[in-house]
Amino acid sequence: MEYIDERYGDVRPGHRLMPTDPFQRAEIRRLVDWFLIKFEDEVAGPLVMERILKVEIPSKKGGGAPDSAALRIARQNVVGHFHYLGSLTMARKWLGGDTFSFADLAAAAALSVVDYLCEAPWGADPQVKAWYQKLKSRPAFRPLLSDKARLVAPAPHYADLDF
Repeated sequence: MEYIDERYGDVRPGHRLMPTDPFQRAEIRRLVDWFLIKFEDEVAGPLVMERILKVEIPSKKGGGAPDSAALRIARQNVVGHFHYLGSLTMARKWLGGDTFSFADLAAAAALSVVDYLCEAPWGADPQVKAWYQKLKSRPAFRPLLSDKARLVAPAPHYADLDF
């Protein structure tokens, strides 16, 4: 992401995905890290493993029925993560500040998986739902809503922009 911003960021002034202010850049990096590591480890990773990958993996190699304890923990964790996201979206226009950034892209990737599996507690924080609806409505995001996982159907509302 740093390379893309440094290489192409000046081509479209006002549309950069990384702010020029060093403190704002640090915040974007922190949030990207938070989604790609913490959210992945505590929520998205376990949900994908238990609900999608285990279906495909042979039982001799760890596949089979989902681990209900792992699912329960991920479902508890996602609520706490949603409250944190709610605090960010309440205070900011986008996750990292006033402009759309790499933080929003990292969050979109993580939440899209959780939403696909119908595991997103949208009622936990209306601010998060409003932010995600705004993000889903972006033209670049819409094609992702037609992606499908083998053997696992998306949530009924997954492709709906105004769910």
